[in-house]
Amino acid sequence: MAEPIRVVVTGAAGQIAYSLLYSIAKGDVFGKDQPIVLVLLDIPPMVPVLEGVVMELQDCALPLLREVLPTASPDEAFKDCDAAILVGSMPRKEGMERKDLLKANTNIFKVQGAALDKFAKKTVKVLVVGNPANTNCLVAAKSAPSIPKQNFSCLTRLDHNRASSQVAMRCGVSSDKVKNVIIWGNHSSTQYPDVHHAKVDVNGAETDAYDAVKDEAWLRGDFISTVQQRGAAIIKARKLSSAMSAAKAICDHMRNIWFGTKEGEFISMGVYAAGNSYGIAEDLIYSFPVQIKDKTWKIVDGLPINDFSRKKMDATAAELVEERDMALSL
Repeated sequence: MAEPIRVVVTGAAGQIAYSLLYSIAKGDVFGKDQPIVLVLLDIPPMVPVLEGVVMELQDCALPLLREVLPTASPDEAFKDCDAAILVGSMPRKEGMERKDLLKANTNIFKVQGAALDKFAKKTVKVLVVGNPANTNCLVAAKSAPSIPKQNFSCLTRLDHNRASSQVAMRCGVSSDKVKNVIIWGNHSSTQYPDVHHAKVDVNGAETDAYDAVKDEAWLRGDFISTVQQRGAAIIKARKLSSAMSAAKAICDHMRNIWFGTKEGEFISMGVYAAGNSYGIAEDLIYSFPVQIKDKTWKIVDGLPINDFSRKKMDATAAELVEERDMALSL
């Protein structure tokens, strides 16, 4: 049996974590033979709730789960950790200005980045989920200068999964028959879900998504807006934000980091933009198509970009530059 790895989940008393922790502890993310020490981090008022989560995890009697440690201390949580999933963030409240939201989250992720820098393994893989995820990820990475920026990423896999599912339903196939959709840019309503490079397996034959869907107006209109607005639609229907689907996307993202992507396939992740070939400003966390091998991501270079895509990619980049500049000024 391998040595246990330490996995930290922040915002661990929240609803996304409640959907996520069982899958991690069961072995769905880091492997069926990988023992886990789970560290649950949340703010001090939520520690009593964490105790209940600890009891439930214990009561699941999962053989891979060696220990569950609840804490309100980032320094304690990130000590010697192998993976950190930063779910917790300040949500936008009614009447809150964007600047106030960015300020609150900049403070949170500055503290967590500094704690990672001081206490985590230098090989730690950090996934930022809490919104605004791209900018929070950039702040955390900048606050942890001794950890390679390659080790930081933010979650756009939920958007990627949403886009794949929309195409699959339109073509009447299962979602595993769709590959290589791309989410460009920010995890926000400016993101650009792009299927110009996607493939759909229809009756055993791999077909370009545009040819499989046979509806360019939908692909350039309702498809894009549906993916962009899906989170808001779920909140309107559930009166709560996405939890089950977000947890599934986190699992997909981290499993790909640990075990790589399939040959000939790429997935979407918010990563440090330095060295990209798409003309995106380098000091951003921007969602690109990536392939992963040996726990290292690489942006898929050289995909042809038409004028329609270029305009949307630049628009979401402009929003990220604005967010970055405002966060760093705070």
